[in-house]
Amino acid sequence: MVEELFEQLDFVENPCYEKVISDLLAQQYSVVDDFFTTEQIVALRNSLLHKHEEDAFKKAAIGNKVNENILKSVRGDFILWLNEAEANLAETSFFEKVNDFIQYMNRTCFMGILHKEFHYALYPEGTFYKRHLDTFQNDDRRKLSIVCYLNEEDWQPEYGGELVIYTEENGAEVEKVFYPFPGRVVIFESQILEHEVKPVKQPRLSITGWLKTR
Repeated sequence: MVEELFEQLDFVENPCYEKVISDLLAQQYSVVDDFFTTEQIVALRNSLLHKHEEDAFKKAAIGNKVNENILKSVRGDFILWLNEAEANLAETSFFEKVNDFIQYMNRTCFMGILHKEFHYALYPEGTFYKRHLDTFQNDDRRKLSIVCYLNEEDWQPEYGGELVIYTEENGAEVEKVFYPFPGRVVIFESQILEHEVKPVKQPRLSITGWLKTR
């Protein structure tokens, strides 16, 4: 009883997280432009570019490890999976924020998030990712998809690479378009919203990941 009281007293409402929760309840996605600090975004961008120069990235595939195929006609990005235990300073800061968000979501929304997986993603010029859903037929543990854009500060809409989320309003399908401006974070329900990445005209950088149950 006393322990529960102290837990309640220790709780501090986070306006940013509360916005995400409200958005998810209302429209199944949320867009936040100040989830991470500018310094964190710059550090993550530099980390991604450094590891890409070291040729650590590999061509992204379709499906999970049970059913994995590389299809250039569907997606063209290169990825590098992140290991929290081996994270550098920039990545450690990223994971600390994500872990704080997970704890908040589990405490306030009882989401039961137990696992996470994230990777760097680089889309070379001319690449894209066709419309898809972030869950697999043999694995439905992904609950929330998270994309954090690491592009340069001068990123322009004409560079392409928009994230298009397909949702429904008044019984009709609607396309929600979000440009990958640096620092922007998009969070959406993995099992519900189909989405795609439009062709890019400049290299497009991001961290993409999923919060998972069980």
